[in-house]
Amino acid sequence: MTYPKASLRIEFGPEQRIGPGKVRLLELVAETGSISAAARGMDMSYRRAWLLLDEMNHMFKEPVIAAVTGGSHGGGAKLTELGENLIAAYRAVEADSVHILAKRLGRVLGQVTRGGADKAESRAKARAK
Repeated sequence: MTYPKASLRIEFGPEQRIGPGKVRLLELVAETGSISAAARGMDMSYRRAWLLLDEMNHMFKEPVIAAVTGGSHGGGAKLTELGENLIAAYRAVEADSVHILAKRLGRVLGQVTRGGADKAESRAKARAK
């Protein structure tokens, strides 16, 4: 994993936001063609997944996912063009943020400890004295 990184949440308005969880849910729907499978992939209930997807469908003028009517293999769900564009835009901004963080945090990054291990070692040594 590349560090530094930011957890990105985009707010489109009051109570209208997307972040890593909703984007991952959309990606899993695209990969599996199923809301149920996407929910299982995120260890959440079908109802929770459906509510999040419904929320995103109502956030925009057009839906981000659409139902696929059943046939011999049953129904499912697929991303709309807007859903695909939303994922692509979110992932692009996320990738850009790595470069922006490195640029803006240049001097700070040299002061970051190894996951807190340096601080713990320093405290232990200070107590031992």
